Amino acid sequence: MFEGFTSVEIDTGAARLFARRAGSGPPILLLHGFPETHLMWRDIAPHLAATHTVVCADLRGYGQSGCPESTPDHAAYSKRALAADMLALMDRLGHSRFSVIGHDRGGRVAQRLALDAPDKVDALAVLDIIPVSEAWDRADDRLALGFWPWALLAQPSPLPETILTRCGDVIVADAAANWGSANAIPKDVQQEYAAMLRDAAHAHAICEEYRAAASVDRDHDRLDQEAGRKITCPTLALWSAAGALATWYESEGGPLAIWRRWSADVKGQPVDGGHFFPEERPKETAEALSMLLRKPKG
Repeated sequence: MFEGFTSVEIDTGAARLFARRAGSGPPILLLHGFPETHLMWRDIAPHLAATHTVVCADLRGYGQSGCPESTPDHAAYSKRALAADMLALMDRLGHSRFSVIGHDRGGRVAQRLALDAPDKVDALAVLDIIPVSEAWDRADDRLALGFWPWALLAQPSPLPETILTRCGDVIVADAAANWGSANAIPKDVQQEYAAMLRDAAHAHAICEEYRAAASVDRDHDRLDQEAGRKITCPTLALWSAAGALATWYESEGGPLAIWRRWSADVKGQPVDGGHFFPEERPKETAEALSMLLRKPKG
């Protein structure tokens, strides 16, 4: 995996971050979701590196990145803190402006990056998400049962951490089977994801990120909406044609209508496959992303 990519570890002072990079041309930052790491981009990143400089990073608390100390208000694992990490990482790698693509949790970090640093982000792609506050505001039995980590991992420590560390293999296998398809994530990659969950420090960090999503992240989103602040760069929303976003919000015009509340310039479409469609359908995903990346600003 990642043939031709080099590995980098950068200590920003706030967090130690791991990333892989390759290619030349306009820079792109790729951000993963739960329970994944940067490995989710293993098939898409080489395709994009043919025309772009590609950086695949592990978020704070995930993969090979560090797990800074948490705080009682969970702000250390807010999307704002994770976005600041990525801004520092790209700056240290020499990229003053870049495009950012995020799936799942990484999509919300990418959204926060575009809102907090509009002068740094040329283009944004968010994969199979709506903003965290929009999801919580519409939460019902479907979210509670279909995407159980939202409520379970946001519970007070140590219950969710204990479940992650003791049941990492089962959690990853369940997510792959029920959110994607039987072959969405190869077994060896599932093992890498499960090993992360079994590590106590990473388990706590991941739970803190979910606790932040249920609290401080919603506050940050609410303040943006009250101020009328929108994402100004071109935005692409992609979602699973077989997943929740394709049906849950039909009465509101679908996920694209929700993203229009947040972005001044957004387009989007469904992609075949389940929630993990970037892993399941990398070629189709890369082709869809080319709509955004063909003519980056800058």
